[in-house]
Amino acid sequence: MKRGEFRTLNLKALWQGLVGRDGGAGNRIVPPTGFTAHLTLFSAGAMAFLAVFALALALATGRLAERWSSELAQSVTVRVGASEGNQDALTQSVMQILQTTPGVGQPRLLPDDEVAELLTPWFGPDLPIDALPVPDLIEMPIAGPDFDSEGLRLRLEAEAPGAILDDHTEWRRPLVSAAQRLRALGVISLVLIAAASAAMITLAAKAALAANGQVIQVLRLIGARDITIAIAFVRRFTHRAAIGAGAGTVLGMGAMALLPNMDAAGGFLTGLGFHGWGWLIPLLIPVVAAAVGFFATKWAALKMLESVR
Repeated sequence: MKRGEFRTLNLKALWQGLVGRDGGAGNRIVPPTGFTAHLTLFSAGAMAFLAVFALALALATGRLAERWSSELAQSVTVRVGASEGNQDALTQSVMQILQTTPGVGQPRLLPDDEVAELLTPWFGPDLPIDALPVPDLIEMPIAGPDFDSEGLRLRLEAEAPGAILDDHTEWRRPLVSAAQRLRALGVISLVLIAAASAAMITLAAKAALAANGQVIQVLRLIGARDITIAIAFVRRFTHRAAIGAGAGTVLGMGAMALLPNMDAAGGFLTGLGFHGWGWLIPLLIPVVAAAVGFFATKWAALKMLESVR
């Protein structure tokens, strides 16, 4: 056998040893351990952990905006303020007007203890309501689509001067706007997390390609195409990204499950958890991480292989 033929046979044997008999191109090309493997697993896990909270923030603020909007839109409040001698008469007149207004339910005059409870955050407990010129508050639910807030406001101005209709628009608009901005912030955070993951995986893939430069040259000598070499790295790093993201997602979901429930604590933070079928949504994070790893590694591998021709 000639020396050239012997060298070709050795190169072919090397290629078969690298790709394996099962055609699984290249798990042997990319080292299974090392700092690139640890970097990929850690970055994917950390980013998935953060993505769970960003996703929870986006979903929770969306629910919060809908709840605030619907709850505040289901009722209106009428403030009745007059001189001490005319207060009761004016309140009764307003009650009669509200009872004949189409599209509303039964109006209810808030008792003094409920008014005092509403004022407690500003004036403290044991507020002497009787000694203060506090207007009467009438709560009125909206029962039908034919309710005309502007028409009722004009009617109160004409028939009951001193009565002011509050449809909670001034309160509702900033609350809903704040919730929508928080939801947008959560979505932006998810995009940034995906971009950071792609950057870390790209750096790790390039480092692995640089460390295996001699092996790549040998593969090219025996006719391996760049796409074949790239697939070996893509499979390895996609698998690592999925495994790391899966672990990070499980840890993140566990942390979300430890948040206090609504009955125990109440408040805004209790809405950050997932509810019902929402617990299935974070399971998409490892799938997205694997897709990010696939495209990031493929792009990095092809670009770097093209530059070292």
